[in-house]
Amino acid sequence: MVTSPVANIPVTANVIRSRALGVLGATLAAVAVWAVAVPVLGFHLAIRFGNADAQNVGIGLVVVASLIGSSAGLGLLVALEKVSSRATTIWTAVSLTALVISLSFPLVAGTTISAKASLALMHVAVATILIATLRRS
Repeated sequence: MVTSPVANIPVTANVIRSRALGVLGATLAAVAVWAVAVPVLGFHLAIRFGNADAQNVGIGLVVVASLIGSSAGLGLLVALEKVSSRATTIWTAVSLTALVISLSFPLVAGTTISAKASLALMHVAVATILIATLRRS
């Protein structure tokens, strides 16, 4: 069995701060898209899965979903750093795959074209900020 050395990256205060700001920035990016789409442009963001009733996408749902998704991404990066010297490369590939898969949800569940576009833009905004900041940390 061939093993590769595990990355021994010291976790400094700067790394922790940078990663926390990445999660916060990704969440704020989603909130910014919502703030433009709903109050400014007047879009009604709603999703519907199957025959279920439509569910409004409010600011609370945006914040919680963004924090959960971003934190999960950060958790995966931390776990990969413990077991692989190529953690950042693997994490980036997984993150981009997750983005592509996540884009199917707004496109399928959005109730209007404006809702689909706004929700997809939120996914892209969160992924862009998170990937850019966590890759550098």
